[in-house]
Amino acid sequence: MLTKIGPRRARQTSSAVAGDGGWILAAETQDLASAAAIGFALFVLALVARSAVPTNRRPQSLNHMQSSRVILGSRTNVMPSRHQYLVTAILLLSLLSCSQPGHPHRTSATLPHQLDLLRPLHEQLGPPRPGDWLLSHDEPGQTFAEWRARSPIMARGKRRSIYIQPIGAFTKSERRIVELTSEFMQCYFQRPVYFLPDLPEERIPEEARRVHPSWGDQQILTTYVLHEVLAPSLPDDAAALIAFTATDLWPGDNWNYVFGQASLRARVGVWSIHRNGDPTASEAAFRLCLLRTCKTATHETGHMFSMAHCTAYECNMCGSNNRDESDRHPLPCCPECVAKICHATDSEPLPRFEALAAFCKTHGLGKAETFYKKSIDALRH
Repeated sequence: MLTKIGPRRARQTSSAVAGDGGWILAAETQDLASAAAIGFALFVLALVARSAVPTNRRPQSLNHMQSSRVILGSRTNVMPSRHQYLVTAILLLSLLSCSQPGHPHRTSATLPHQLDLLRPLHEQLGPPRPGDWLLSHDEPGQTFAEWRARSPIMARGKRRSIYIQPIGAFTKSERRIVELTSEFMQCYFQRPVYFLPDLPEERIPEEARRVHPSWGDQQILTTYVLHEVLAPSLPDDAAALIAFTATDLWPGDNWNYVFGQASLRARVGVWSIHRNGDPTASEAAFRLCLLRTCKTATHETGHMFSMAHCTAYECNMCGSNNRDESDRHPLPCCPECVAKICHATDSEPLPRFEALAAFCKTHGLGKAETFYKKSIDALRH
């Protein structure tokens, strides 16, 4: 189904990790309407305080006091007292706390308890093997509390949608993989996902492309895509804009390739299906390619919500240096990263797990389906 998105035409998916072997580059924008409304309520409170301040003026005469009454129909209404102002202000603040979209307390209040229920299901990250990401990258990890303290990027307010920008040509099977991945992303982030019109690879200049000097594969420079293609065209309502390509990627000098790369602050990222296998080889190969693509797409989009690499658990947000390491990491996230996603998207863990389990069941991702069902059972009991 095609949906008009401003001046663009975009297709919404029917529903919603990753070795990245690449860099991660990283404030939550404030909702001005909410701030203005709260400011008005505080202004009313200030009026209350002012009306409560004693003055040295002489009492008004009865006639003067009567002039402050207004006759409406058959009733006489007195100008509001400071108590009425106070009640009005309290009501305003109460309504704001309940009705503002993306209010942080709506989700985060119950998250600590839900995290404790999920922890026993997750395996702690063991020591890195030779060639693994953490052997060459000294990363401290990031708890939910540390992530919140960094004023992370959110999918709230007006920026609530995720956009996918296809770049270059795709086979029919590759196109199906990315379409299914977009459905998985919608389940994963509980936000609508849209496709922008395809961008021809010829739009990428020669200086941002190369043939790998050793194995001869065509490659696209990720930093050019991030800064010159995606950042200038970020839609006004985009929580994230991620490019998808079937061409291999590299991030610059001294790198052979990356599975994907994203910014922790600019809301843009790029990932490639090139190293995810041939989806036409067999049904099993198609499922493996889908699993790998879902991992990379959600991993890189996680970075766009200011999520650093996970170093505590076996988790979708763990860094990866190679295909073997990426395949060892699970599709589901650890409790700390689940909390970040739910807080960033103002969503609840249980409906999220239910949507993910249903997707995995439909598309033959049995191991992930089993894990999501265990997570559902843990939260229900």
